Amino acid sequence: MEKGSLIEFRLQGDRRLAVVDRPEGKRDWIVLDAGGHSHKLHPRDVTYTVAASGYKPSDIAGFLQQVQPYLDPSSLEVAWELLLETGDATNPAEMALLLFSSQDAPLCYAAHVLLSDDKLYFKQKGDRYEPRPATQVEDLKHHVAIAQQRQHEWQQVLDRMQQAIAGTSVEWEPGDRGWIESLERFATLGEDATHRTPALDVLSALDRATTSEAAFKLLVDMRHWSQHENLSLRRSQIPMQFPNRVLEVTHSTLTNPPPDSSPDRRDLTHIKVYTIDDESTREIDDGLSVEFLDAQTQRIWIHIADPTRWLTPGDVLDLEARRRCTTVYLPTGMVPMFPAELATGPMSLIQGQVCHALSFGVVLDATGVVQDYEICPTLIKPTYRLTYEDVDEILELGVQAEPELQALHHWATQRFALRLAQGAISIRLPESSIKVLGDDIVIDVFDDSASRQLVAEMMILTGEVAGRYGQAHQLPLPFRGQTQPELPSDDELNQLPAGPVRYVAIRRCMPRSEVSISPLRHASLGLDTYTQVTSPIRRYSDMLAHFQIKAHLRGEALPFNEEQLQQVLQAVGTTAYEATMVERQTNRYWSLEFLRRHEGQVWNALMLRWLREHESLGLVLLEDLGLELAMRFDRDIYPGDRLDVRVSYVDPRQDVIHFQEVLNPVPEAALG
Repeated sequence: MEKGSLIEFRLQGDRRLAVVDRPEGKRDWIVLDAGGHSHKLHPRDVTYTVAASGYKPSDIAGFLQQVQPYLDPSSLEVAWELLLETGDATNPAEMALLLFSSQDAPLCYAAHVLLSDDKLYFKQKGDRYEPRPATQVEDLKHHVAIAQQRQHEWQQVLDRMQQAIAGTSVEWEPGDRGWIESLERFATLGEDATHRTPALDVLSALDRATTSEAAFKLLVDMRHWSQHENLSLRRSQIPMQFPNRVLEVTHSTLTNPPPDSSPDRRDLTHIKVYTIDDESTREIDDGLSVEFLDAQTQRIWIHIADPTRWLTPGDVLDLEARRRCTTVYLPTGMVPMFPAELATGPMSLIQGQVCHALSFGVVLDATGVVQDYEICPTLIKPTYRLTYEDVDEILELGVQAEPELQALHHWATQRFALRLAQGAISIRLPESSIKVLGDDIVIDVFDDSASRQLVAEMMILTGEVAGRYGQAHQLPLPFRGQTQPELPSDDELNQLPAGPVRYVAIRRCMPRSEVSISPLRHASLGLDTYTQVTSPIRRYSDMLAHFQIKAHLRGEALPFNEEQLQQVLQAVGTTAYEATMVERQTNRYWSLEFLRRHEGQVWNALMLRWLREHESLGLVLLEDLGLELAMRFDRDIYPGDRLDVRVSYVDPRQDVIHFQEVLNPVPEAALG
């Protein structure tokens, strides 16, 4: 190279022109670009020599202005057609003569730029360029057209996303679904998400961080997700929608009910039936009756909804229920085990309608011991739909027109006393219900009321009777049990304050319940055998028990042998555990969100126990809300101590909450 030569080189992939200034060492040169900046180049770094000498850096801008009008890539097509006929290769100088009828330096450089940038017509071989075969050019043009179309579609996707972010109503295209699903996966699973490259591309194109948090925020900004999107539910395997096949079978079942597998049902439509639930309950799966046999004897009837009337083991509805295995109850609504049209329709025990049930008739002795029982498929006609509050009021007022409720209350009391005498362990901690109603979050704390105890005892009684039936006839059923816990001694418990603190200490010792196809004792219930059968619309294991018991009542072969039942129970057990975790995590999120919205409020708290005493981390109960949460203390405190607390920091999405103690809370009346 000579001083004053105009050369081309690449800087970070970009084409640059510079003028040779001086040698540097044995082989390198210093060149100056149009801005006067120096660059050290080896001769191999020079991609084209424009002209031999006589240039200054100030000439570069004018030179490029002369080149610019000739940089039309389409002009290469004519040259390619001509050279393809002869098969001749070319170089920039020859191409300049062919295209522009001149070999001036600007035109030769223009030809060089066209040839070196071309990806369609010519292929470089050494210092020359060969015309590509026509078939290859056609293929390349096809690929270019596809790439351009994809780029166009990609830009349209980004444009629609930008419109959605701006609040404009967007009509999404079918092709957008893949990009949005990739964002959903990345926002939900983070680095564990598969096929997250499209999500990263979108985030980068929209100048956002390539993190799962940024993906979540983008989906919220696009109004595709709520800021309260349930990621716990999305991370689970719980299906949100029913497949079309299931919906088709549901419609067919409603319009053309299948034959009843128990056609000889006992008609109990003449007996008064109470259903007792929360007001919001739509899947009504149990009802209660009392039949006065004589002056001294009463038969309690517990009527359980009979969804197996509408399906058979292994059919479409059964397999879908098995896949879901439970209804998931969330503050924002429920994810049902059966389509709502069935679950809240013919499967439910609806007031004033003739309904199918599996009824358990039980006669107790004076102390609550089961003297006699029978189980039979029935037809019933629920008389009253009552709430727990309704029943509490009837019991409190001693309404004479409803002696059945008084009798049920009496037997529930006897049963509770009997179970305690048989070793049952009663843990009475406040329970709360969290519901999201529109923009409001409502937390209700359940009272330990007579009505709730009445219903609970009747359901436990039903489970005992079902277990006895299975044990007597050696039926494989989903028996539920619990080993005897090692409780603190009476002296240890008596040192703790009575009430929640003592109950929490007992709860810590309770082993998890277990499911077996053989009878086993349930320690905390105080029963030698127990089988859950009272919620078959929303718990698949209960429906399994119905299948088995009803088949035995009909004298038919059981639909599930021991091995088959064990396999099904293992599968549904895993899914049920996942559903339980989703419920807990979702309740936790909305609990923290409720506290975030009441960040300045002072709450009455009860110190329950230490979580990590060496870190001053304990568990407190917010008594007005029935919520148990961790709190770090900065003073000496003991289980049973009461204190006033306020939220100092809370982030529901990150599952973080911190409290601070309020030493002198201002009375609410003073605030008003």
